[in-house]
Amino acid sequence: MKNTFSLFLILCLCVPCFAQKPNIVFILADDLGYGDIAALNKKCQIKTPNIDKLVQQGLSFTDAHASSAVCTPSRYGILTGRYNWRSSLKQGVLLEYGSPIIDSGRTTMASMLKKQGYQTASIGKWHLGFNWQTTDGQKPIDNATSSNIDFTKPILGGPTDVGFDHFFGIDAPNYPPFCFIENKMLQGHPTEFYPVRYDLDCRAGKGIPNWSLEKVLPTLQEKAVDYIENATQNKKPFFLFLPITAPHTPVVPDKNFKGNSGLNIYADFVMQVDAYVGEIVKTLEENKALDNTIIVFTSDNGCSPVANFKELQEYGHNPNYSFRGMKSDAFEGGHRIPCVVQWKQQINGGQKIDETICLNDFMATFAQITNYSIADNEAEDSYSLLPLIRNKPNKYQREATVHHSLDGSFTIRKDKWKLILCAGSGGWSVPQAGKGEEGLPDVQLYDLENDIAETQNLQAVFPKIVKNMTKVLKQYVINGRSTKGLKQKNDGDFLDIRMTWMQN
Repeated sequence: MKNTFSLFLILCLCVPCFAQKPNIVFILADDLGYGDIAALNKKCQIKTPNIDKLVQQGLSFTDAHASSAVCTPSRYGILTGRYNWRSSLKQGVLLEYGSPIIDSGRTTMASMLKKQGYQTASIGKWHLGFNWQTTDGQKPIDNATSSNIDFTKPILGGPTDVGFDHFFGIDAPNYPPFCFIENKMLQGHPTEFYPVRYDLDCRAGKGIPNWSLEKVLPTLQEKAVDYIENATQNKKPFFLFLPITAPHTPVVPDKNFKGNSGLNIYADFVMQVDAYVGEIVKTLEENKALDNTIIVFTSDNGCSPVANFKELQEYGHNPNYSFRGMKSDAFEGGHRIPCVVQWKQQINGGQKIDETICLNDFMATFAQITNYSIADNEAEDSYSLLPLIRNKPNKYQREATVHHSLDGSFTIRKDKWKLILCAGSGGWSVPQAGKGEEGLPDVQLYDLENDIAETQNLQAVFPKIVKNMTKVLKQYVINGRSTKGLKQKNDGDFLDIRMTWMQN
């Protein structure tokens, strides 16, 4: 009996005890740069008072990264705690009517929290694939002359099949069908064909009549507010995943925000994102849920060139702060993002944490908070952030962080060193491998402590560091995980052209 009591006491001391499980609201902006938040960037020219308040009342991670520099794969990493390149998608993003990349048997952040007694919902952009039912059993076709998609049937393989009790949103704002989806059904019948809109980055396809791109974000905001008001009436805690559609293309701020920034239309859209955040926080407060709600605000990757960097820089504003590159790139501007956490009941405001983290880490963090035991085939690349939140950085177990670019190129970060295993940006920025003057060798090594702009390639000066970091990355690939545990399998075949370093 004495030994049993001693074991119980040890467990109580070692495992965080939260009397009441916190609600979790995860706000994921789309293509928002680190430099777009005034509280994080002294030179920011965009007013973001609501996000600034989160920074002031919570903590901000100054060295936070998405696992990928583009949206589909980075969302995969967040919801699975697993590096995106372990999935079947090895480069790029899912296109219109793409199939699901989260396997039906894989544990997600939502299914994990559901097991822990949470209400779970996603309201916003999905972009992780659906199984669309067709009239002929073939792959979906949706063009000006023909369509084989049966829009009256349930859409399978989406959020409600991977752990979410409720979903309201769209696949992507610039993808057909131009229509809202609730759970597994379209809200309306797409009968009108919308041609490609190059000015808005919108693909061609069917949608409901009179579809309004400007009304997408306000509608998502309204649905999120409604959900919080209803969920707070339930005794069960809730997990609300809010992958919003802005400031990604189409850049279409509501009429109430057009011209408000005094800069350009992208900056106007960022201000609408800030207002959205304000409404979410206000609703939590009005429903007496704010104190014990974890609010995460972050972005899925760096800012895209659609923001018009040249135009904004004339006003002294750089969306990607002092980082090189942009969305899609292996450079910091591709995957280094704002990341703010507010938890009024547990976190003192105004803190800044400089440790390198990955958005994949939130799955292990929420697992620890809710006392969920992660199995070997779950969250293989996720490390709990609680030690950092508790000011015990030596307990944070992340050894290194892997990043991935649009074309499938690999990057690994360890301490101050960053190794890029491609010639060029790996994305849209110049230089691009194989296009004109490359300007960079196949291996790039940067000292981010002294060269945050990634201007001095030191791969020839520190060959041992290159060798050691490459060895770590190889082990991560071979083991199917970067955390401790049994070896796991990666999905699909890797593209040899992006992994020649595996043979060296």
